[in-house]
Amino acid sequence: MPKNFEEKFKLYCKLENLEVNQSQIKVVKRLQDFFNQNFTLNFFGFFSKKKSKKAFYLHGGVGVGKTMILNFFFGLINQKKKRLHFNEFMLDFHDFVHSRRYKNQENVVSTYVKDLKSKISLIYFDEFQVTNIVDAMILGKLFEEIFKENIKIILTSNIEISELYKDGLQRDQFLPFIDIMKKNSINHELIIEDDYRKSNQNQKQRYFFPLNQETNFKINKFFRIITKEKKNSPKVLNIKGRDFKINFFFEGICRFNFDELCNRNLGAEDYLEIVKNSKFIIIEQMPQFNDINSNQQQRFITLLDVIYDRGIPLAITASQSLESLTSSNSLKKPFERTISRLYELTSREFDI
Repeated sequence: MPKNFEEKFKLYCKLENLEVNQSQIKVVKRLQDFFNQNFTLNFFGFFSKKKSKKAFYLHGGVGVGKTMILNFFFGLINQKKKRLHFNEFMLDFHDFVHSRRYKNQENVVSTYVKDLKSKISLIYFDEFQVTNIVDAMILGKLFEEIFKENIKIILTSNIEISELYKDGLQRDQFLPFIDIMKKNSINHELIIEDDYRKSNQNQKQRYFFPLNQETNFKINKFFRIITKEKKNSPKVLNIKGRDFKINFFFEGICRFNFDELCNRNLGAEDYLEIVKNSKFIIIEQMPQFNDINSNQQQRFITLLDVIYDRGIPLAITASQSLESLTSSNSLKKPFERTISRLYELTSREFDI
């Protein structure tokens, strides 16, 4: 098992040609404490009985290296573990509940968590956020049971715990979850001025704007190059009884219009299935966002989270440059993360 995270992290950064930042080193030191409290045995062969925090909640602005650090930590842990998109986790829970609807289960949350405990002892949620009222209402009880079963959680988020689900519907019913997280988490903010995804070493190459004839020519040329000698075989995905057709499907290279993905009644489970079948995605005619099309923007944010979580490279055509993209008022904070991820997913670092 790892003894000195700091030295390992410095070596990791050297091998990955990354700058070692002292603010990130502070996070690594706190992760070392979290590890020592939860994953090491004492002299008698028992895990520490000290009142350990069962969650590590790392928050901060976009592009500061939160995901990179927790990916590093997650890779070192020799436990039953799983990295999950939060939407994927909640869909799994709702499916579990649905499958037991007609069975005599007094406490389906407890049953679900016990089943989870038999499979994993560490969960990693990257870019944790809560936007769905159904999820918000159940999270307190769900995480209370998770911590009771001694399942450890590591999370990254753009916002601190107390700001989660801010201005959400019936937020008063969400407050117990915030209290549970504060009580059980090592809470650390990572502050770095620069967004590493926008650095000169990671310049965007597949983000085309504005929406005009020249941009259309560029994306068509790019598409011909990456699909050369590949055959279009339109694919129909069946998602819980609903059919979704990918009209342009070239051996995993998928081409969509923005409206196909975000101006229809689609959600996380649809995007997870689409991305599962994709190895490169082109999205055309992404608009500016405002309060009028905030529903489409929320779907786009969810879609980008799923795409990023699976590491699928992107090409985009849009009305404006990334620097000029606007947002609806209610989604400004989560959209900062989306913009940052667009820099990365359309860069040369993410190739087919």
